[in-house]
Amino acid sequence: MIMTDDHAKNAVSVYGSKLIKTPNIDRLGDEGIRFENAFVTNALCGPSRAVILTGKYSHINGFRDNNDRFDNTQVTLPKILQQAGYYTAVVGKWHLVTKPTGFDYWNILIDQGTYYNPDLVQMGDTIRKEGYTTDIITDLALQTLDARPADKPFCLMLHQKAPHRNWMPNLKDLGAFDSVAIPAPSTLFDDYKTRSAAAREQDMEIRNMFYAYDLKLMMPEGMKDPGTGGHAGGDGRKFWQMDYQRFTEAQKKQWDAYYKPISDDFYKKNPNGKALEEWKYQRYIKDYLSCVRSVDENIGKLLAYLESKNLLDNTLIIYTSDQGFFLGEHGWYDKRFMYEESLGIPLVMRYPEKIKAGQVNHNLVMNLDIAPTVLESAGVPVPADMQGRSLLGLTSTNEGQWRKGIYYHYYEFPYGAHKVKKHYGIRTDRYKLIHFYNDIDAWELYDLKADPHELNNLYGRKELQTLTDSLKTALKELRLQYSDTTKLETGAKLKSR
Repeated sequence: MIMTDDHAKNAVSVYGSKLIKTPNIDRLGDEGIRFENAFVTNALCGPSRAVILTGKYSHINGFRDNNDRFDNTQVTLPKILQQAGYYTAVVGKWHLVTKPTGFDYWNILIDQGTYYNPDLVQMGDTIRKEGYTTDIITDLALQTLDARPADKPFCLMLHQKAPHRNWMPNLKDLGAFDSVAIPAPSTLFDDYKTRSAAAREQDMEIRNMFYAYDLKLMMPEGMKDPGTGGHAGGDGRKFWQMDYQRFTEAQKKQWDAYYKPISDDFYKKNPNGKALEEWKYQRYIKDYLSCVRSVDENIGKLLAYLESKNLLDNTLIIYTSDQGFFLGEHGWYDKRFMYEESLGIPLVMRYPEKIKAGQVNHNLVMNLDIAPTVLESAGVPVPADMQGRSLLGLTSTNEGQWRKGIYYHYYEFPYGAHKVKKHYGIRTDRYKLIHFYNDIDAWELYDLKADPHELNNLYGRKELQTLTDSLKTALKELRLQYSDTTKLETGAKLKSR
């Protein structure tokens, strides 16, 4: 199972991206199945990982937001596979605070990890590796496969940091997209006119990115970083220095040779207004795509290894991301919201023994379904308390009795970054109903067929009252089905932890 961090569907060419070509991810989808409507239960790094490990919603597995600690004593996918005779391993990003359990081998990044010269904790021992983290994680994964017991089936979870913020490309990929102007999304200058206060009061707009940390600008001495970066009181220069000081002298020299001319040109032209926001978008998206380019290249390396070991066709390979990401849509970066760009994920699977090539599935599937899918493919019973469903039945037919709506719940407010308010909601094949709660009480309703960019909030229209009522009823039923008894107070006085 290959999982990246913050990889938007809009940056995967098998999903029709016009931004980048991802031939190796595309191969997995073309030679297997691509899920067009795959979503997360909670668009945040740690919670998404906990859902995949447990097959249970955040309110059940206990990891609601990135301030929580994962209960590593609970039943998880690797523990079940381990008990069934599998060799289990995880390499790369973990981000669940407590140490991994249920794995015969683990080698994980500390917290978010870094793009260069990362510190990794290998079975309790911390070791610094020199090089680019995406390459390092892949190499460690291949070494893990080489060292596995030959008489056991295996489950390897390969978790990349990329393309998570702050989007630092591999040195050899610097400038990979400089020759093209990346088309900006039509909603880059969204005014949130019909939306609730939640859309207006967030802090994840590209125009507010940190100059140093996010945009890699070399700031003059004494200049304060004008960006907020989603962190109230945060210092973009200090954040950047923590990364920059990890470079070797040779890495610094190559990095500076690329970014100094960009910085000099920026200060010389001194763009402002919309021109400044457009400049920031181009800088951000090109660094982001460069990170994706490295991810795809390393997937190619993994596939070549599996083929050389005669493992390619008898191994289930899953590619996904822990959530989606905003690539300038609505003027944003980051995730968290239940809007499509954040809610949706790439999900492709290749397994010739059980999955016919060239399939495209349109059912509403979730990261909640990954654990049951892996267990069924391994011939291992799925625990009754797992809340997801195996997707294998969808790889040969569009199963009739499938879910009619997905349930989402985001919790990290007010003590998290980016000021995205607590909310929950339902998405069907056509409609989406969201309730923002806690310090506000606001509803949003979208017709995804007529309004795929979610610009027109229809909530409160009299002619849609029957539709609204039916969606509210379905939402209550999903909360009951998934045993979500979270209190939904509105207008309460906020208290930070």
